[in-house]
Amino acid sequence: MGRTLENKKEIVADLKVTLSESTLALVIDYQGLTVSEITDLRRRLRPSGTVCKVTKNTLMGIAIEGDEKWQPLSELLNGASAFLLVKEDFSSAIKAYQEFQKVTKKTELRGGVLEGRLLKEPDVKVLGDLPSKEQLIAQIAGAINALATKIAVGINEVPGSLARALQAVADQEQSGGSTETAAVEDSSTETAAVQDSSTEGAAEGNSSTENAAE
Repeated sequence: MGRTLENKKEIVADLKVTLSESTLALVIDYQGLTVSEITDLRRRLRPSGTVCKVTKNTLMGIAIEGDEKWQPLSELLNGASAFLLVKEDFSSAIKAYQEFQKVTKKTELRGGVLEGRLLKEPDVKVLGDLPSKEQLIAQIAGAINALATKIAVGINEVPGSLARALQAVADQEQSGGSTETAAVEDSSTETAAVQDSSTEGAAEGNSSTENAAE
């Protein structure tokens, strides 16, 4: 029994919604897969947020009509097609499919589309070799922790550095103060010497006056 027109419209509408939430679409030839194997594929893809759609090429063609982002998919619409629609985690989705392919040895990857670009199998493999979302998060977390450690070490070193700087200033001021004190003391000594000299001169003058009076 064929699908009704209303049913086909619902399928196309559902495809459009799923495509709007996806960033990568992969097309595989699923001919020969059993229902249980397709169910296994969907189970493997679920952790990466990937949806597997098994539908007719004509319906997918209608769903992507007028959409520049997905238009290159039209070149891959031939044979028995299953569409793996990936939201974000490209690497995990591709790895999950590759593992499934190794086990079943039945499917073939035709290619994919990413941001309006047609991808061949080697291009998809490159994407699969990238770190997964979880690995990227772990790497970022590690980098943040390393930075936080460096900052903490730097903060811990600040009090010691500040104390050394303050001590250097204090030593400098103390050294300068001692020099000024010595200079004042020298000046006082010179003043006293001058005063003594003046006193001696006055005494000599008085002695001369007394001699003249005699």
